[in-house]
Amino acid sequence: MKKEHFISVDIEAAGPVPGEFSMLSLGACSLHDVEGGLFLEFKPINQNADPDAIKVTGNTLDDLARRGLEPLEGMNAFRTWIEETIEQDETPVFVGFNAPFDWSFVNYYFHRFSHGNPFGFAGLDIKSFYMGKFGSTWSETKSSKIASALNISETGDHNPLHDAQYQARLFLAMLQR
Repeated sequence: MKKEHFISVDIEAAGPVPGEFSMLSLGACSLHDVEGGLFLEFKPINQNADPDAIKVTGNTLDDLARRGLEPLEGMNAFRTWIEETIEQDETPVFVGFNAPFDWSFVNYYFHRFSHGNPFGFAGLDIKSFYMGKFGSTWSETKSSKIASALNISETGDHNPLHDAQYQARLFLAMLQR
């Protein structure tokens, strides 16, 4: 059985579901190197956008159409980064804060634009992990409440690399308790 290598992933998207909306940016870091990581921006796959989702990113679809990577190029870069980050005897484990949302886009993009998902068919959700480990309610799983309970003063800022690093610190603190 291979060792598990946890990789914290965060994305920003143009809307709530993959395929209908674009993944706009992705950040990832290994729990073995929280300060490092990967940041990618993607060209939109269509012009569908929820104005509130776009506002959070600080970008426009036109900005990303000019400077973003083609989805195939971006997902291949992510795959290469994962392969270079983990050891040969390890398997990557997707870790996300509200993992179902981020996972759905990453999984869709890997399957649509690359050669399948190197994370396999599942991801680990930090919110659910927190509930189980600390016996909290769902309403207590906001990142600000978890950070306060774990004495972490940092917050997220909607930059997916910064947010991946932040959620990695939250998860590490949970694992150490």
